[in-house]
Amino acid sequence: MKGRPFKSTRVISSTLSAWAVAMAALLLSPSSATAQTFEVKPVVEKKITRLPDGPLFWRIDNFPTLAQAQAAAGPTALAAEVAGKVWLFTLGPKGESSRGSNKVIEIGPVRPITAPEYLLRINRAGGAPGAKTPVHTHPGSEAFYVLAGKLGQKTPHGMSYAEAGTTMNGHGADTPMEVFSAGTSDLDQLVMFVVDASRPFSSPAKFD
Repeated sequence: MKGRPFKSTRVISSTLSAWAVAMAALLLSPSSATAQTFEVKPVVEKKITRLPDGPLFWRIDNFPTLAQAQAAAGPTALAAEVAGKVWLFTLGPKGESSRGSNKVIEIGPVRPITAPEYLLRINRAGGAPGAKTPVHTHPGSEAFYVLAGKLGQKTPHGMSYAEAGTTMNGHGADTPMEVFSAGTSDLDQLVMFVVDASRPFSSPAKFD
């Protein structure tokens, strides 16, 4: 994978293209030259008006086909074909399962938020060793599943890392963060978000 861009992913939502352009402009800005190699690609999203009763976890399943994943998807689930596999990402209570799936992992508990409307989104992100995002915030939480390489995250809480095949549970809403490729090979990760849909998805920030 090193030195080659991600393969194209299935994007479900006409709003994602505009967001991707805006995010690319942020990452490629002259003030963040080291961030230009960190790729962020939206995969799938949906808006909902109510979250399940908590505590909540992201459950990741693999399915043989996208049609099977979509048939198994509930109101808080997102199905997508990405990184050569079919995935179902479900936000719900811990320990549940989807019929016909191969359960990969659960991540949580998700940091709770209250909003008039919620956005569930899956991104694929990563880059070469040393690549990093600008410091930014989200109006909700994110959870990471590392496909390859090593993930690093810097926040006011300190530094956190996750290796390939493992997860990282994010901090609460509006936490300044810098995400970076911390290993010796390219980082490839899936990122699950649940955020306040009435606010900007990502905002520039600074560490105090």
